[in-house]
Amino acid sequence: MQLHFSFIIPVYNRPEEIEELLQSFSKMEGQDYEIVIVEDGSSIDCKEVVQKFSDKLPISYYFKENTGPGDSRNYGMRVAKGNYFIILDSDCILKPDYFKVVRSHLQNNFTDCFGGADTAHENFSSLQKAINFTMTSFITTGGIRGHKKSIQKFEPRSFNMGISKKAFDETGGFSKIHPGEDPDLSQRILKAGLETQFIPNAQVFHKRRISWSKFYTQVKKFGLVRPILNSWHPQSSKITFWFPTLFVFFTMASLLLSFLWSIWACVPLLSYLLLVFFGAALQNKSITIGFLALWAVLVQFFGYGLAFLKSTFYIRFLKKDPKKKFPHLFFK
Repeated sequence: MQLHFSFIIPVYNRPEEIEELLQSFSKMEGQDYEIVIVEDGSSIDCKEVVQKFSDKLPISYYFKENTGPGDSRNYGMRVAKGNYFIILDSDCILKPDYFKVVRSHLQNNFTDCFGGADTAHENFSSLQKAINFTMTSFITTGGIRGHKKSIQKFEPRSFNMGISKKAFDETGGFSKIHPGEDPDLSQRILKAGLETQFIPNAQVFHKRRISWSKFYTQVKKFGLVRPILNSWHPQSSKITFWFPTLFVFFTMASLLLSFLWSIWACVPLLSYLLLVFFGAALQNKSITIGFLALWAVLVQFFGYGLAFLKSTFYIRFLKKDPKKKFPHLFFK
């Protein structure tokens, strides 16, 4: 099958991000693709930014009412001309060889859905690099967002994800839940008898428009969503999803025992935190990022872990309707 690629990019009030992303497109090797920008009801649109690149890149621009990123991606795939869709977040920047890597891999090892990893650009802030480490490192997340050992039954994330037109037609695309619409789609693709795959070298620079408060809100939503996804797709449930919650209990128990019994009770906790510190510091060659990563991993585990426990209690044990209990996780 001859592959024709369409990049699908939803955007909401982020014209400066679209400009950086399109700038990276202009430096990318090969241009036998189209770019579909879907403005999701923004009050600050990126139409003028798109026009700046219209004579350099094959771009189509669409404006629609605000219905969320998942529905905007579906809209983009419906109007796209290609038969293979590559979905990106607006806060990503592409490497020059990104398209070449993806196209070559799919031509030699086709799959109806792929995912790639994200990484931090050298120009990112220390906070962005610290959060990127905690979100992607094997010692903090097990590499679930992109790792060479995740080849089989990999759940691609929509900041860097590919899906064939066949898979889109058979599944109907993304659901209205957010976040979590990407692993939900991955599971429905697998249920349809199609395959997902991880492409190791198809990395993007992911800026993560983030502050400590936004990061906490993000990981908290991830924790709330996961039990909902587990209830929809029981086969995807894993014991590892409980690790952040167990870390919360482990941390609290370590501090309590060190106060009531012996300071040595904190040794395992401190050993792990030192591993995070040195891992982040060495990877980024920065002690500052090492310290920031310590706080980032605590925010991530406590935010996700407590939210996961709360959602599990309501969804699994009390059998509450997710849309009624957590309406802020769903677009209408």
